[in-house]
Amino acid sequence: MVYPLSMLIFSRKLTFYPQRSFPRAVSLKKPKKTTVNRNMRIFKYLVGIWAAIAVYALFSFIAGPKGISAYNFLLSEKEQQKENIRNLELLNEELERSKNNLIYDHDTLLVQAHQMGYGYENERFIRIVGLSGKKPIPAEVGNVYSARSPDFIVDRFIKISAFCLGLLLFAFLLTMEVIDRRSRD
Repeated sequence: MVYPLSMLIFSRKLTFYPQRSFPRAVSLKKPKKTTVNRNMRIFKYLVGIWAAIAVYALFSFIAGPKGISAYNFLLSEKEQQKENIRNLELLNEELERSKNNLIYDHDTLLVQAHQMGYGYENERFIRIVGLSGKKPIPAEVGNVYSARSPDFIVDRFIKISAFCLGLLLFAFLLTMEVIDRRSRD
């Protein structure tokens, strides 16, 4: 006498009869389509949409108008602006010293005026040792530095390329399914 063995797996009772045998013949019929197969077929096409979103996000993050390359370019422009400000501060200090000399030192003012060609008609000139009689080169007051706009890939181009890639991937997967379906038939 054979008694069934009962066990609880996944909250279901499975009964095992040791004397019964399973069929050994394999059926050549097409497998029945289940909802899992249909869902997996649908999700396969969503890979194209996912790829398009991934490409757009990646290119926007790396080379877009607010991406890493534009950020690095703006950082280098910021450093150039800081260098320009330092140069302007040095020029400002030099011009400030020259201005103070001209304001507070009468002899420096006279020498500067004589070097520029100003003087009275009956004025006697006294040569001061160490000063040349040449006209001074006008002081440089700084250069205009204009910032360039950063180089980046336009957002429209990134969207178009991502859409094309998603469309190509979708078409590829659709073609593979059609070929697979024809080979089964």
